[in-house]
Amino acid sequence: MPYAKVMIHFIWSTKNRHHLITEQLKPLLLNHIKENSLKKEIYIESLNCVEDHIHLLISLGTEQTIAKIAMLIKGESSFWVNQQKLINQKFEWQDDYIALSVSQSAIEKVKQYIANQEEHHKKKTFTEEYNEFIEAHGFELRSFG
Repeated sequence: MPYAKVMIHFIWSTKNRHHLITEQLKPLLLNHIKENSLKKEIYIESLNCVEDHIHLLISLGTEQTIAKIAMLIKGESSFWVNQQKLINQKFEWQDDYIALSVSQSAIEKVKQYIANQEEHHKKKTFTEEYNEFIEAHGFELRSFG
């Protein structure tokens, strides 16, 4: 069995950054994502969301790809929210996402950042945060929504 530890920090927003994740939906959504991910052998180290986006820190398995993990979590969780009729409109995630590798030495810092999303977004919008991630990691800036 191979040894691998590849940590990925995922970030994606709701479709068009609509504020769909209410205080009532948030714990249900996060718990469902955790439980469903375990069934699919997706190991989430940390996750948190605010009304318009989510952050996840995931330990990538040896046969998993970034695209497959994002597709599985996004597709299944939006389907579940809609099937359960947990909000009064259609729940959708955006198509795009950010996926960043995280070194072993930065794992605790990223976990702390994810845990403090509510506090962080009292000072900074998701658009500001997104643009900072894009710039800091050398991505080409484009519309995120």
